[in-house]
Amino acid sequence: MEILAFGVTADEKPLLERAFAGQHEVRCLDVFLSEDTAPIAAGYEIVSSSVNADLNGRVLRTLAAGGTKMIAQRSTGFNNIDLEIAGQLGLTVGRVSYYSPYSVAEFAWTLAMAVNRRIVRASNRTRDFDFRLNGLMGRDLRGRTAGVLGTGKIGEAFTRIAHGFGMNLLGWDVAQNPACVDLGMKYVEKEELFAAADLISLHVPLLDSTHHIIDSAALRTMKDDAMLVNTSRGGLVDTDALVSELRAGRFSGVGLDVYEAEAGVFFLDKSLDAVEDDTLARLVTFPHVVVTSHQAYYTRDAVEQIIATTVSNVTDYLAGRRSENTLVPPA
Repeated sequence: MEILAFGVTADEKPLLERAFAGQHEVRCLDVFLSEDTAPIAAGYEIVSSSVNADLNGRVLRTLAAGGTKMIAQRSTGFNNIDLEIAGQLGLTVGRVSYYSPYSVAEFAWTLAMAVNRRIVRASNRTRDFDFRLNGLMGRDLRGRTAGVLGTGKIGEAFTRIAHGFGMNLLGWDVAQNPACVDLGMKYVEKEELFAAADLISLHVPLLDSTHHIIDSAALRTMKDDAMLVNTSRGGLVDTDALVSELRAGRFSGVGLDVYEAEAGVFFLDKSLDAVEDDTLARLVTFPHVVVTSHQAYYTRDAVEQIIATTVSNVTDYLAGRRSENTLVPPA
């Protein structure tokens, strides 16, 4: 059987082809699955999508009409898939429920340290042989407070690193993680966390209940010199409200690997295009803000785990089995 995989990066392609070798053929496309590209999948029973695919009702109907019966999404998040419509159409949907939490946690800390120690500004200066230190002063993190929203596997990994820095630990989640409690984390209401934390890192999924969890009220509650890092989902942060606070001179650093309007922008080369998103254009002009292109998960270890699980999901579908990765079971 030949599987059609959308949104495959150049680094990912050989790993994907090697993983399916001897079992199935895989056709890799670098375009993302969307309303415009869904007709390409006609005749393919199994389609694999990437994190920035748009699997709304119209896309799913196009896939089903073309003969697709199974969608294997190569990501943990699935807020981009209309699962109700998928079920109505008889489409089986699988995802990757787990991959290396260290990939994201370590990258969150990379962003935190980059904005704290002004690494990007310093690097840009030295390329021009400007070796002045003006404006590059950061802060020790030891003894300061890390606030972690979401203390699942990734949040726990982030917390362990914060503990290694000697930071005080505050957490917020629907349930406490005993491993984080053992590290000295105190669970508090999110409003208390916002007010007390020097560094806030987001590790909750994007749900109706967490959409814009960082809104204007939350931002106003934070310390003027707080740092904010988001490596989870862009919709957790009200970006317009964040820009307003940044324009007022607040926060010592913001690191964003995700953006709520990233679809159609992230993972693409837009360097020769006119910038249509005024909010994103303004965001990247702040010298103490670092924006990266949804790459926190992008380590060889994590991608290999994601691909191995995708292969397993395809195998389970063909065998009529369901697993913890099954979002919509076979009809």
